[in-house]
Amino acid sequence: MDSKVGVVFNIVHGSFVDGFGVRTTVFLKGCPLSCLWCCNPEGQKTHPELKFIADACNKCGKCIDVCPVEAISFDSTSPEKQLVIDRRLCTNCGKCVDVCYKGALEMTGKYMTVEEVMAIIKKDEPYYRQSGGGVTIGGGEASLQSEFTLALIRECKKNYIHTAVDTCGYTLTDEAFDVLKEADLLLFDLKGMDPQAHIKNTGVSNDIILSYLRKLDRLKKPIIIRIPLIPGYNDSEEALISMAAFLSDLTSVERVDIISFHEYGKIKYDELGMTYQLNHLASNMITEDARNKAKQIFIDHGLHVQFGG
Repeated sequence: MDSKVGVVFNIVHGSFVDGFGVRTTVFLKGCPLSCLWCCNPEGQKTHPELKFIADACNKCGKCIDVCPVEAISFDSTSPEKQLVIDRRLCTNCGKCVDVCYKGALEMTGKYMTVEEVMAIIKKDEPYYRQSGGGVTIGGGEASLQSEFTLALIRECKKNYIHTAVDTCGYTLTDEAFDVLKEADLLLFDLKGMDPQAHIKNTGVSNDIILSYLRKLDRLKKPIIIRIPLIPGYNDSEEALISMAAFLSDLTSVERVDIISFHEYGKIKYDELGMTYQLNHLASNMITEDARNKAKQIFIDHGLHVQFGG
């Protein structure tokens, strides 16, 4: 079996929202986008990161004593004696995690071989057989760790396990594109058609993304489109019609999934020392009427649509 190593930050069993049937979803670290609404910020960087869960901390100070770069301290301005981490100094060495018996400090992301991941996947194999499911590789962006992801897909295929890749479509190398070509199914994120808005919302242009989506369509690759519906960012009637019109010209799109904006990942930003930029939005800002109107736009363009994955 292939011994290539990847950085995995989560493996979810029994997923019903990452493709067809019951699936095991493997989340890999590293993403070329920085979407304002990202719900997996722990998947953005390519390396393991230190996570701090403030509510679990008992302020014992053991982590301060073992930090080799003095990145951890107590906030002298806080009456609660709050622990603070200087992310500019932290090397994510994990020494503080080893002494934190309360579990307030954790590493998110760990190095795993294809063999180690496959051992976990194969435990769920009976569920794939019964439901028509399989393995979904997401992130982050799965194609960013192209060598590892390609080896994992091929190992799944040797075991007759269906593979899906959840992708933003921003692939810059031949090897990354090979990941998309090798998968049995693609869950392809479409975040908007306007190039300037796309840069503002995600940090990159959508030129490459749309180009590769067209190319994959010509290759007859089965595709489920995922559209995050973000109030004030990509949910206008004009934006939705533009996406629907583009997709209606493709022949390999099996379904469009409309994903309503949510705040499930918001707490992760504090835990990773990151700034959440959409505090002015709330999950209930997308009304049922607005969701139904969005759905109807895609139906009117001849597309099969559902809410959620």
